Amino acid sequence: MVKDKNEWFESTKETGWKKDNKASTRRWHLIRSTDKRKTMYHRYVTAGKRIQALANVTTDADTSLLANRDADYFFEKARSVK
Repeated sequence: MVKDKNEWFESTKETGWKKDNKASTRRWHLIRSTDKRKTMYHRYVTAGKRIQALANVTTDADTSLLANRDADYFFEKARSVK
C-alpha cells in the first residue's frame, strides 16, 4: 500500500471498518479486532478509541459522521457494562 506523504494517521490494527457497510457490520468488525483476552468493558473502550481516532483525522464528512456514531455506541456500551 502506497501512502501519501501528507498522511500522518497510522492505525494500530486493521479493523475492516468501511463506511459503506451497515452499522452492525461496521461495529462487528471493530469489536472483532480487539483483544479477546480483555474484559468486554476494555474491548468496547478500545474499539471506541480506534474509530474515534479515524473520526478525528478524516476529511470525509460521511466517514466522520459514521465513525463518531460508532464511537459513541461503543462508549455507551462500555458505560452500561461497568
